Amino acid sequence: MAADLQSALFYAILDTGYVPRDSLVDKCRALLAGGADIIQLRAKHENTSERIEILNTLVPLFADTEVPLVVNDDLEAALAFPGLGLHVGQDDLPPDEARERLGEGRVLGLSTHSPDQAAGAIDHAAVLDYFAVGPVFATPTKPDYTPVGLNLVSHVAGLDAPLPWFAIGGIKLHNVAQVLAAGARRVVAVSDVLCAEDSAAVIRDYKSACSR
Repeated sequence: MAADLQSALFYAILDTGYVPRDSLVDKCRALLAGGADIIQLRAKHENTSERIEILNTLVPLFADTEVPLVVNDDLEAALAFPGLGLHVGQDDLPPDEARERLGEGRVLGLSTHSPDQAAGAIDHAAVLDYFAVGPVFATPTKPDYTPVGLNLVSHVAGLDAPLPWFAIGGIKLHNVAQVLAAGARRVVAVSDVLCAEDSAAVIRDYKSACSR
């Protein structure tokens, strides 16, 4: 496997739906400065060549860090850079095929939205590095998904998964305590971080909450 994310607390997503193209590098620097343990480029409205252009500006920022950078749902973009990771959804490449195409030494993550999907992620612990559980709450970044609620978080927490997993979807500083109380140890927050003037400070607040 590529990275040990067991000690990770906060997963940052650099979403081009929130951050203008000419601000991506500065925002990524802020995510790193705040202590994000893993960062994903989510560029849903861009094509592969545009994602590669963006990644050309981001990848150098990770040269002297051990923070994994992953790209959302674009195997070709991931393979364009040594060591770049990949996040896939339920309708994307199956985990086994994604790992075979990626090879070893790269982070591979999977989105899950139900008990069965979470169990499936655990069944693929040999090829995955982590999985995400959500959306916990309603979120504009996943408008087509019904929120899974805190019950799924509690259910997954009770599985004693061998893989690290992250709660995601509609998580804000004002509700993160509920998510942690439900059993999550690691979280993803998108708009709360990206729309903040001081994104690094907001990440530190999340990590502090997760460390309690």
